[in-house]
Formats: sequence, C-alpha cells, structure tokens
Amino acid sequence: MKRIGIMGGTFNPIHNGHLAIAGQAKEQFLLDKVLFMPSGVSYMKNQQEILPACVRCEMTALAIRDIPGFELSDMEAAEDTNTYTSHTLQKLKALHPETNYYFILGADSLYALETWRCPELIFQNCTILAAVRKRQDFTDLSMQDMKEQLLAQSQYLRQKYHAFVEILDIDSIDVSSSRIRGLLQRKETIHGLVPGAVEDYIIKNQLYQS
Repeated sequence: MKRIGIMGGTFNPIHNGHLAIAGQAKEQFLLDKVLFMPSGVSYMKNQQEILPACVRCEMTALAIRDIPGFELSDMEAAEDTNTYTSHTLQKLKALHPETNYYFILGADSLYALETWRCPELIFQNCTILAAVRKRQDFTDLSMQDMKEQLLAQSQYLRQKYHAFVEILDIDSIDVSSSRIRGLLQRKETIHGLVPGAVEDYIIKNQLYQS
C-alpha cells in the first residue's frame, strides 16, 4: 500500500510553516510523497480575500519545486464550484484504492472537523494527522493541557467515527498566511516566512498590497 499525504488549504500564500508540517508528516509517518492541494472554491472561505487558484498554484509550485517527495495537485483548484474534502478523498480512493491517504491539518481544525461536509466520509477515507501550527492557537492553555485536550478530542473522534487520528510531533510554528498578508499590506518584509522563490513572486507581482 502506498502512503500519500495530502496538505490541503487555500495557501494564500503558502509559507514555511506549511512546508515544515508536511516535511515532518512525511518523515514521521514514512509517506511516499505529500500532495500539496490548493483549494478551488471553498465554501468555508470569503472568496473576495483569496487570490485566484491559478496564482496560488503557481506560488505552491515554486515553494515545493526543489523538495523531493512534494508534489502539486490541482485536483481542487481546477474545480469551478465548491470543493469538499470528503468528495476529494472519495475520488482519490476510487482512483487509487491501493493507496492509504493521510490528511494533514492544524490541530485547531481537529475540533472543527465535525462541521465539515460529510465528516464520516473523511474519516472513512484517510488517516488524520493533526499538527500544532502555532502556540497562539491555544493561548489560554499550558502545553500539558493542550496535549491532553488534543488526545481527548482524538479519542472522541475515534470512538464516534472509528477515525484514525494521529498527532504530529512538531515544534510550534509562529507563522500564518494572515500574518504574511498583514505584513505585506504594511509594506513590511516577509523574508524568512516564505520560500525565497515565493517572496520574489509576490514582490514581482505586487500581491497582497491593498
């Protein structure tokens, strides 16, 4: 059985935190590769704040081009209607039934998964890998309390949905797409927060300037 990771998101823009999480997932769970899958039309996002899918795909391709085992997928970006993780996973499993999929997300999303479209289908078709992306997601909790809550939520999902949920061991990452957009709007540097090729692309095309 192949072991394929899926790193989904708007990637508006993609940043070094995304790459670190995907790299840790690939190493910790011995994944053959990780698909970076920019969203198309997400029913959970305000589309006015999101760059066109083709632009986000270009930035994603630039970010991962020199990293072995990272691959761009435009499976959702090519859609012109709402995209749903449950539907995407169903299509992937139908196309590649011999593959085990590992869906990588932030630990904060672990608490929201039940509000996603058809969560039972998500759990049926993949293993969830949850990563703590930044301490700000849990500002009111100690590290020990945070881990206990994550384990409790994982156990709850296992019991209710027979889900496969694992926690990614990764250092806290203090970077987010919204922070990067804010820096760019204030004409401040984003050096070190995104891959160099992505930084050059953003500056050249004057993205997120207004």
